[in-house]
Amino acid sequence: MSRFLNEKFQTLEPYTPGEQPKVLGKLIKLNTNENPYEPAPSVVKVINEAEVNRLKLYSEPAASQFTDAVAEYYGIGKDQVIAGNGSDEILAFIFMAFQGRTGRVYYPEISYSFYPVYCDIFRAESVKVPLAEDFSIRPEDYYDADGTIVITNPNAPTGMALTLDQIEAILKHNIDNLVVIDEAYVDFGAQSAVSLIDSYDNLMIVQTLSKSRSLAGARVGFAMANSGLIADMNRIKFSFNPYNLNRLSILAGAEAMKDTAYFEKTRKLIMDTREAFVADMKKLGFRVLPSSANFVFASGDRISGEEYFTKLKKYNIIVRHFKDEKIRDFVRITIGTPEEMKALVRATEEILG
Repeated sequence: MSRFLNEKFQTLEPYTPGEQPKVLGKLIKLNTNENPYEPAPSVVKVINEAEVNRLKLYSEPAASQFTDAVAEYYGIGKDQVIAGNGSDEILAFIFMAFQGRTGRVYYPEISYSFYPVYCDIFRAESVKVPLAEDFSIRPEDYYDADGTIVITNPNAPTGMALTLDQIEAILKHNIDNLVVIDEAYVDFGAQSAVSLIDSYDNLMIVQTLSKSRSLAGARVGFAMANSGLIADMNRIKFSFNPYNLNRLSILAGAEAMKDTAYFEKTRKLIMDTREAFVADMKKLGFRVLPSSANFVFASGDRISGEEYFTKLKKYNIIVRHFKDEKIRDFVRITIGTPEEMKALVRATEEILG
């Protein structure tokens, strides 16, 4: 640490991303919830030499080619969408701009580990809400909160989802608080709350193209809300980074939203693979939480989470293990191709003996 760092950041604990090996080789990478399938062919097609040559030019600040495609897909107004450099940037704008009258932000105690980092950076007070014993989110724990609410649905790393009725109940009990629903994994079995944005001016929905649209490396995220909230977000964006999406990401994002056939095909493959994998793991004595995401959260009755994580590495398989005491017996396993998941099951059988 240098002597020039602002003292308010000297105790900051940065977010720790999942391991990203420089060389994959024969590695089976199931640790960061990436999509195992390539981007849609139409996406690959638009990233041509002519477009690459245009990188000498700035991108369009509003990224309207992409946001218009989002608006058309969801049937909402063009002024109800804002694009970000991944959903992480969108979330950063939210934590920066909307801390409510109290400066407090409520979120699940076990959830996306970037939330407490954002609270530290933007000087918000973290209010961590415990999960139920079965790791589910209890909507009533968020009724009449005293600040902004941020909920990942489906939650990560558990994969468990709230119903649309439960989300609406939280909204009804917080008419004077912003409720942010982070829907990074919603396309794998949960129901989006986008149908509620015209009914509730306190709802903001955040999504990403990293998971279900195979564009993790392109860094494309967005938020949807009423036009007033989006105007607020644009005020932050244009005061921070107007050209936040590059030209190629805008093109890729727009095509990914348009190619619904490929999207439906690949997400069904992932969901079908998930269900088959869950059945196999349960046969081996693992507890697997009900998942509506492209990953599962599992714990074995004969092996600790850390030991299982370590031994899988010897088979060139990487999953994610968290050291938090409440979930240290679990590992989070991204759903890969059927062949990758069968390889993990075979490795697990050998590990257990």
